[in-house]
Amino acid sequence: MSTVVSDVPASIATSAAASAGMNPPASPARRGRKTDSAVTTDPRWQRIVARDRSADGSLWYSVRTTRVYCRPSCPSRRADPRNVQLHDTLASARATGFRPCRRCNPEGPSAGEVRAALIERACRLLEDSAQEPSLADLARRAQLSPGHFHRLFRQSTGLTPRQYAAARRAARVRQELARGGRVTDSIYAAGFNSSGRFYAQSTPMLGMTPSRYRAGGVNEDIRFAVGESSLGAVLVASSSKGVAAVLLGQDPQALLRELQDRFPRANLIGADAQYERVVSRIVALVEAPGLGVDLPLDVRGTAFQQRVWRALARIPAGSTASYAQIARRIGAPGSVRAVAGACAANNIAVAIPCHRVVRSDGSLSGYAWGVERKRALLARETGAGIAGGKRARRRAATPRPAP
Repeated sequence: MSTVVSDVPASIATSAAASAGMNPPASPARRGRKTDSAVTTDPRWQRIVARDRSADGSLWYSVRTTRVYCRPSCPSRRADPRNVQLHDTLASARATGFRPCRRCNPEGPSAGEVRAALIERACRLLEDSAQEPSLADLARRAQLSPGHFHRLFRQSTGLTPRQYAAARRAARVRQELARGGRVTDSIYAAGFNSSGRFYAQSTPMLGMTPSRYRAGGVNEDIRFAVGESSLGAVLVASSSKGVAAVLLGQDPQALLRELQDRFPRANLIGADAQYERVVSRIVALVEAPGLGVDLPLDVRGTAFQQRVWRALARIPAGSTASYAQIARRIGAPGSVRAVAGACAANNIAVAIPCHRVVRSDGSLSGYAWGVERKRALLARETGAGIAGGKRARRRAATPRPAP
C-alpha cells in the first residue's frame, strides 16, 4: 500500500528522496544543460578555453550564474563548466532568455573583425597616400594611441607601419621597372621622395641594380651546377652576392628549367672546378643538415619573408617549430598563414631550414621539395645524420656536369 503526501515543501521532498537512496528530481535551472563532465569533454569547450577567434560565428555559450551568453573568444574570466551550456546557433543562445555579453558583443562583429577592418583601412591608406602618413596620423584615424596602434598593426601584419609602407613602395617600384620605363620615373611613381633615398636601398630591395632589374636581370651572371645526393639531384646556383637557389628533385633537367624560370634573362653559366666545391658543400649539408653551412647567401624576398627566414635559421638542428610559434617569434601572432606562405616561397632549401617547420600537432606539413624529403632531413638531424656528418662531408657526391 502506498501513501501519497501532498503539499510537501520541495526541500523536504528532496531530503527524503536522498535519504531513501533516490535521485532527486532535476531543477528547472538544470534541465537541458549538460553536466560538467559532458561539457569539459566536448571538443567545443576546448575552443572556448583557448578563446579561439576562428570559432566566432559558429559557436556560442551561455553562463547560468551571470545570465549572459558569449562568443568563444570572449576575454571574460573563464566560466565554471558546471554553469555552461553550449550552443551551435545564436538563436539557441537567445532562447535561454539571457542577455548578450557586453564585453564580447556576440550579437555584432567580433573584436577580431573590428580589428581586421581597422588595420585594413590603415593598409589602404598607406598604399594610396602619395606621402607616407605618420604613426600619429594613422593612430588618430584609428582612434587609438600611437603605441596601441603600432602593436596592433604589427600583430596583424607582421610588419610595423613603416616597414609595410616600405614593402609596398618596393613592390610598386618592381612593377614600374618591369614595365620598362625610365628608372627615375619609376622611382617617383613608386612614392620615393628622392632618388638618393631609393638608391641607398635599391640593391638589397631588388637583388641587383635598378637598370638590370628593369631589363629582367639581363646580363646578371648566375653560376650553377647539379650534384647528386641520397635525396636525389641538388641544383645550386649563385650570384655575385652568394648562393641564390638550392633546388631539390629527381630530374636535373627539370631543375634547370626551374632555374631558368626564376632568372629568365640572366646568363646561366655552368660550373667550373672552383664552383663545384661550393656544390659539394651544399650536398654535404643535405646529407647532414645538422652541420650547418657558412656560405654567403643571396636572399631575395619581401621584408616579411626575410623576417620569417631569419627566424627559421634560428631553429636549432634537431628541433622543430610550428607556423604559429614562428609567427609569435617574429612578433606577428596573427600572421600564421603569411608565415606558411613565406616558407613556401623559400628558394634556398636546407640552408634556410623551412623543413624544420611543422603543424601545431607536430605532424609534417607540405614541403616544396616533397614531404618525404622533409621527413628524411628531420630524421638526419635527430638521428644518424648528425653523427655521420663527417662521413657525409667526405663522401659528398661530385657535381654532375651542367645539363
